[in-house]
Amino acid sequence: MTLTLTLVRHGQTVLNARRHLQGACDSPLTRTGRAGVRVTAQHLARHDFDTAYSSPQGRAVLTAMEILRHHPDLPITVDADLRELSFGSFERRPEHELDGVVPWSVLVPAVLAGTHPGVGGGEPGAEFMARVRGVFGRIVAAHDDASGPGAGRDRNVLVVGHGLTLGAYLATIDPTGLAALPNASVSTVEVTDGVARVVAVGVDVAGHGAVAARPAPVSA
Repeated sequence: MTLTLTLVRHGQTVLNARRHLQGACDSPLTRTGRAGVRVTAQHLARHDFDTAYSSPQGRAVLTAMEILRHHPDLPITVDADLRELSFGSFERRPEHELDGVVPWSVLVPAVLAGTHPGVGGGEPGAEFMARVRGVFGRIVAAHDDASGPGAGRDRNVLVVGHGLTLGAYLATIDPTGLAALPNASVSTVEVTDGVARVVAVGVDVAGHGAVAARPAPVSA
């Protein structure tokens, strides 16, 4: 039996388009963002999902609800641990202001290693990574049980979240590198016999490209 996790980053928001930091804060999807989410939703319309999970933040919930239009009977669980990393006092500020204090290429590996104390008084890297490992561990455990309901068949779970949160989970599976995740992009992880492997990262279904998809290098 194989458990497939289909990971979708939320659609483009106003703060994304302006290249402002958006972690704990939120902003509406742009017109481009809404259109992109519809494209991704259509792309996933024929997927046979067993269940869905979403971050509680508005941009993720709206993205999930658009996808669920094609799966009206699909149960969804909103899990607070899927929320994005908090940037503390840098929330809503331009990305270049944070880069002037700590470059993104330095910040992200430190967060993923659990050594960064937190940006602007925000969530420390160790707490963030513990949260990410915990929530995905729970999701996998809930649906990778060969003796539970639906035993003996492959399963497919939808998870809608954020760039760093989804990227951090992908990095726990393949720590040698991490690509940027475009808005409304689709990544895929397969878990077989308890072993996870990354199948696809940041497939840009909606064509949003590099806007708000910052490279997030991981040390080898």
